[in-house]
Parts: sequence; structure tokens; C-alpha cells
Amino acid sequence: MQPLRLILLSGWGIDRRIWQPLQAHWPAHLAAHLTAQAVDWPGYGDAPALGANATLTELAEKMSESLTSDAVWVGWSLGGLLAAALLEELPPPRGLMLLGAGNTFCATDGVTSAELSAFRRAFQREPTATWQHFLRWQAQGEPSPRKAFRQLHDLLGDTLPADSATLATGLDWLASIDNRQRLAAAPCPVARLTGEHDPLIGPAQRRASELLTGVGHCPMLSQPQALAAKIAHHATQMASTRMAVL
Repeated sequence: MQPLRLILLSGWGIDRRIWQPLQAHWPAHLAAHLTAQAVDWPGYGDAPALGANATLTELAEKMSESLTSDAVWVGWSLGGLLAAALLEELPPPRGLMLLGAGNTFCATDGVTSAELSAFRRAFQREPTATWQHFLRWQAQGEPSPRKAFRQLHDLLGDTLPADSATLATGLDWLASIDNRQRLAAAPCPVARLTGEHDPLIGPAQRRASELLTGVGHCPMLSQPQALAAKIAHHATQMASTRMAVL
């Protein structure tokens, strides 16, 4: 079996620590071949931030060493939107997995543009309180929302994982990125995974995805073993498809 590399990309307001619950759950039969690396976006963790009004091209330049073509990219939430957008900027990966991410963030049957605009205004006024509200919102679709929020808190603590400028740029991207054309002509295999109770995803996007039963936006917290198995399954298929094409 060929080595299989996964690059795990987190979403808005959450750094790579969100992927820690999966570490103990990658399928044993792939242990010798699978490497999963969680990577921070610029401005999160120890990664240097981009400048004000950063473009996707600038983002691609910063991420070019991490987002390599020999890996399957797994993008969660905003991480999925950004990974799909970077298909135009970087050599294509072996596959792209979108977890809790649609073609756009806003949708008439999901989070509306008006709701996101209100959230952005609130973030400008009170960044930390608004971020904590967002964490609670994300946890709502899990079997035990309180437990999921406690897990988020245990992983992230009380401090914003990035500076306000980085987080504001992320909200700009949530409002503006539209990947419909990019994904319609994707240069690699694409899989879409969505929790059936995801509070950030509307019915239309759920119908376009493979549903993860019994979970919401944070399946890595509530069902890490099932999610790890699902990611590994799709990544193996993607790598096989890519090898067959080559």
C-alpha cells in the first residue's frame, strides 16, 4: 500500500487542536501507511499572521509548504472553504475532503448573509464573547451539546486562538468565498461529509453531502472513532483513484 498523508485544516476561531481527539482512532490496519498532520492557518498557533486585507494568493504563498500535492486535504468548516479556494492557487492534492463545508458559507436555508453580518458586527464590539458564543453555537448539533462545548473549552481554553485582525479576515472570507465553479471543475477527487444535525449547514447542502448520522458540526468531538474511519476510507479511495489516473 502506498503511504497516505492527510493534512487536517481547522475552521474559523479554532486551531489545529480541534483534531486531537482523532489521534487515537485512526484505523489500525492503516497505521503503518497513514500519516495525519493537523496544520494551522496563518495567524493561528505559532503560524505568522498575514497582513491586513490578505488575499487568497497571499494565503496560498504562506500555505504552499504545508498544503502539498502528495496529500489528501481535509478541510473543516472555513478550512474546507479555504482549501477548495486554494485549488486554483496550488498544485492539486490527491483528494479534497470537505467536512461541514458547502460551496459557500451563507445560504438562504442555512446561515443567512444577514445573520453573518450581525455576527461580524458583534465580533467588532466584543471579540472574545462573540467567539465563545460561536463555540456554543457549533456544539448545538451534537448528541450532548454541553459535553461538546466542554471539550472545545478544554482544548482551546478561554483565549482567542488568533488575533482579532486574523479572525476578522476569516469572517470576510466566510462572507465572500464562493466555490461553486471551482468544485464543479475540481482537479482532484472531492468528498463532502456533513453532520445530519449541523446547525451551520442548510438542507440543500446536506442533500449534496454524505451524511454523518447523529452528529452536528463537530463530529471529531462527539464521534471521533467513526469520523476517523470515514476520513481514512475516503482518503484511501481518493489515493487509489489518483494512482489509477496517473
